Amino acid sequence: MMTALVWPGSHRIDPIAPGALREALARADGFLWVDLCPPDEADRALLQEAFGFHPLAIEDAFRARERPKLDVYPDHYFMVFYAVDYDPEDGLRLRPVHLFVGPRYLVTVRPQRIPEIEEEIARWSGPEPPRPITSGGLVYHLLDAVLDHYFPVLDRITEEVEAIEERLFAGSDGRLIEAIFQMRKALLELRRVVAPEREVINLLLRRELPVFRPEDMIYFQDLYDRLVRLTESIDLYRDMLSGALESYLSLQSNRLNEIVKVLTIASIILMANALVAGIYGMNFEYMPELEWPWGYPMALLMMATISAALVLFFRRRGWL
Repeated sequence: MMTALVWPGSHRIDPIAPGALREALARADGFLWVDLCPPDEADRALLQEAFGFHPLAIEDAFRARERPKLDVYPDHYFMVFYAVDYDPEDGLRLRPVHLFVGPRYLVTVRPQRIPEIEEEIARWSGPEPPRPITSGGLVYHLLDAVLDHYFPVLDRITEEVEAIEERLFAGSDGRLIEAIFQMRKALLELRRVVAPEREVINLLLRRELPVFRPEDMIYFQDLYDRLVRLTESIDLYRDMLSGALESYLSLQSNRLNEIVKVLTIASIILMANALVAGIYGMNFEYMPELEWPWGYPMALLMMATISAALVLFFRRRGWL
C-alpha cells in the first residue's frame, strides 16, 4: 500500500502510516492519495473504517471483472476503469483500476500492477508534479495515461487485421477463419470496455458534485473525445473483419463451385464413354461389330472423339 500526503503550495510529498489516515482526512489542508496494489482483507476494513465508503462500493472494488461504471455518493465518486494490453498469442488482457475520488483524496485499488499507473505515480512523486495536485488533475492524468495505451493496442490490432486481409487473397489458409474470429473476439472485448468508459466520462461532465473544479471539465472533455474516437475505430475494424469474413466465405464458395463444375464436366465425359462401352459390352449373340477386326480400335476412337467434342463444347460455352 502506498499512502502519501501532498501539501498545498509546495511539491513536498510525505508518506504517512495507514493508522494516520483518519487524522490526514480531518486536516483542512493537503491532498491524500492511497494506492492499494494488490489489496487484501485488511485494506478492505481500512477503507470502510477510515474513509467510510459504502460496503457495496468496497465490494465492487475487490471484484476482478466489474463493468466500467461511475457511482455517485454524497461526497465522492466511485469509478471503474480498465487498462488494456494486447498480445497476438494471449489476445486482449484487461486490468481493472478502481478509483474512490473525493475533494481532497484519491484511493486507487488495483488487483495487479499497471505500468501506465506506475509511471504516473513516479511522475507525481517527483520533485515537480505535472500540475497542482487536485482530485481533477490527478484523475485526469491517471485516466489519460490509461487511455494513451489504448491507441498502441489498437494499432497492433490494426496490423493483425491488415495481415488477415493480405492472407485472404493469398490462397487457401486453413487457419484464416480462426484468426478472423480471434480478432473479432478481441475487438468485441475492447468495445465492451470502451463504450461504458465513454458513458462514465459523459456522466462526469454532466454531474454537479463538488469533487472536481469547473476548470477540470475541459480535460475530461478531451478524454471523452478520445473515447469516442476509439469507439469509432473499433467499429470500423469490426466492420472490416466482417467484410473479410464474408469475402473469405465467398471465395471458399467460389472455389467449391469451381471444383464441382470440373467434377461435373468430368462425369459427363466419362458417362458418354461409359455409354459406348456399355453398348459394346452387352451379351447379345448377334452384334454386327463383334466379328469385325477393327471393332475394338473403332470403339476407342469413338470414345476419344466424343470426349474431345464435349471438351470443345464446354470450352466454347465458357464452362471449362
